[in-house]
Amino acid sequence: MKGIDPAYGYATFDSSEPPVMISKNKKSAGILAYRRGASGLEIFLMHPGGPFWEQKDLGAWSIPKGEPGDNESEETAARREFEEETGFKITGGLIPLKPIRQKSGKRVQAWALEQDMDASAIKSNHFEMEWPPRSGRLQQFPEMDRAAWFSVEEARKKMFEGQAALIDELLEILPAL
Repeated sequence: MKGIDPAYGYATFDSSEPPVMISKNKKSAGILAYRRGASGLEIFLMHPGGPFWEQKDLGAWSIPKGEPGDNESEETAARREFEEETGFKITGGLIPLKPIRQKSGKRVQAWALEQDMDASAIKSNHFEMEWPPRSGRLQQFPEMDRAAWFSVEEARKKMFEGQAALIDELLEILPAL
């Protein structure tokens, strides 16, 4: 990494390295959506958009999440991010989960939500970044380019490693619900 481009909030890299959004906020809030299907419990995950993530699959998927705004509660941020990244309204109650810490050091507060939705119908918001790096060309990319329902086992393989603890907690609390 060479430095941070303050105009875009992205780090600048050698051409062999992907651009990374630099976050001043080391916390995030999100929703672990699940449904009970004929084949068992399924987890809703989203794949990040943009050129860096395009060819990545295992360990690249995530729950819909994002950073709280100024004076915004984590639950409000989780609801907002879910709707921005999926295009779906939340129809059920949220169940608080224990915070986790991702490999990057970011703390994620999540809530579980039982809700069925058509993963192929997501409508994600977009972000803008210079691509290719140092080209001077700004391009827009969807924040999340696709979503899917996965079995618990498949979700563990697909999602960011640190988020698997959210599934573990969900499995612990589901029998009590």
